[in-house]
Amino acid sequence: MAGEVQLTGTLARPALPALQTQQVVYLLLDITATPAVAHVQMPVNVSFVLDHSGSMKGDKMRCVREATQRALGLMGPQDIVSVVIFDHRRETIISAQPVRNVAALQSEVGKIKDAGGTKIAPALEAALNEIRRSQNANTISRIILLTDGQTEGERDCLRLAEEIGKASVPLTALGVGDDWNEDLLIEMANRSGGVAEYFSNPNDIASFFQGAVQQAQSAVVQNSALTLRFVQGVEPRALWQVTPLIQQLPYRPISDRAVGVSLGDISKDEHRMVLIEMLVDPKQAGQYRLGQIEVNYDIPQLQVVGEKARYDVMLNFVADPAQATGVVPQVMNIVEKVSAHKLQTRALEDLAEGNIGAATQKLQGAVTRLLNQGETELAQTMQQEIENLQTNGQMTSAGQKTIKFGTRKTVRLSDLDLPKS
Repeated sequence: MAGEVQLTGTLARPALPALQTQQVVYLLLDITATPAVAHVQMPVNVSFVLDHSGSMKGDKMRCVREATQRALGLMGPQDIVSVVIFDHRRETIISAQPVRNVAALQSEVGKIKDAGGTKIAPALEAALNEIRRSQNANTISRIILLTDGQTEGERDCLRLAEEIGKASVPLTALGVGDDWNEDLLIEMANRSGGVAEYFSNPNDIASFFQGAVQQAQSAVVQNSALTLRFVQGVEPRALWQVTPLIQQLPYRPISDRAVGVSLGDISKDEHRMVLIEMLVDPKQAGQYRLGQIEVNYDIPQLQVVGEKARYDVMLNFVADPAQATGVVPQVMNIVEKVSAHKLQTRALEDLAEGNIGAATQKLQGAVTRLLNQGETELAQTMQQEIENLQTNGQMTSAGQKTIKFGTRKTVRLSDLDLPKS
């Protein structure tokens, strides 16, 4: 049946002046599961890959044990769990099995102690093997990795992340503390189609673990993908996912005037928001259809395969520029947040090339945007790191991590309160 997914759009500017030059158009898409799937819950197949090296001693180890135990409490007999721990060696302490005796599994997790060094790749390989033992089309598979240290064998980690992605198992790569390679974890997450996250406070791990399990259980819309078909004179310039994290979406050409982009799984309780940046050729005054956007999706639990929802992109051009001054603040707010994220990304690229002056300038621009958006705490952290760059020629490890991860998470529910169309 149709109607399980709703696709709507909001233009940043509902009307543009009829000029003789190309103009940039921003369109915010909202892809949302409807109440038709509210009753569906997916069985999950989750493997926890947990660092128990010596540096995890104390609060970090305690928080990881408690976080895993609480996540197990959300699972039931329809779900599969495995737990792999690692220091310089790997050990599978819970082989893939249904979550029938939660207390017994929690007891096993409670025995984890800190010891040794850090070597992630063999543990990831073991986790993938555990996932594959029970993987099928009717379950949502996830690997959740948590570490606090630098690892040996980074190339092996990246190779395994690609293999995990090809197996349709998004990797959630989590770092706690300051002494780990955020670029490695981000790249591992990207190659697998997953996400990376940073915790400065170990006490935040528990809520994230629980949220990750709940998100997987809610991922009823699967294999979702956008197809964007534009009329002649309209060209896509960039696509940005803005929830749950800001990230640029790669798109592939389908035909001369159509592109496609994969969105993966969508939870029944989330708004998946995508910002589209387009270039539109000059138009005379009037209303124009710029194209059509289509989301394709499956819902295996309801035997729904290859269903579609569509949205027509319509834009007005007006002869009087005074009539084209209106904007939708919520969409422009998100455009600014994406701009801040782009600036910090380019700044860090400049820094990696040794161009401190260019990096500082871009970071200062990001600070201005963040302050305008009310992101005071993140802006203050960024300003402090600008001062560190100017004084010492480098950022602190903690500050760099906060900037990299913080600007990806600045879209909140209040930003998504769009006007009803």
